[in-house]
Amino acid sequence: MSTDKLTHFDAAGQAHMVDVGGKDQTHRVAKAVGRITMLEATLAQIEQGNAKKGDVLGVARIAAIQAAKRTSDLIPLCHPLALTKVAVEFSIDRHAAAVECIATVETFGRTGVEMEALTAVGVGLLTIYDMCKAVDRGMRIEGVAVLEKLGGRSGHWVAPSRTP
Repeated sequence: MSTDKLTHFDAAGQAHMVDVGGKDQTHRVAKAVGRITMLEATLAQIEQGNAKKGDVLGVARIAAIQAAKRTSDLIPLCHPLALTKVAVEFSIDRHAAAVECIATVETFGRTGVEMEALTAVGVGLLTIYDMCKAVDRGMRIEGVAVLEKLGGRSGHWVAPSRTP
């Protein structure tokens, strides 16, 4: 679904928080993805659990969950939401020397949880960077995007494939 106007600006062009009071409360779900690429040796340390700062993926999972819960503190016009679920999964891609993060966030409310899912992924990957930067400052966070959203007026949306 595409819209011709940005909803976070009023008629005078001033930023405002969107009024969601007239929207129905529905079950809303968003799934986001991102990845961090690194040196093979860095990935090996993460897999073996012997990174200097400890369990990298365990700490990153907790950071991602906490970030989803605090999204409205970070993004000025986001509504504070009572989240009902935050699930964070990490998978290792040895061929690409990368860790992929997928966050799924749910609520029952009047506005979607895309920002919470994106924030979870971003902070999860930033936490991996923070915990491993002493051995690999060249890590790259990439491909952060919404994969899917469900609920609300716009219904179910799935990201189009990005491969040719």
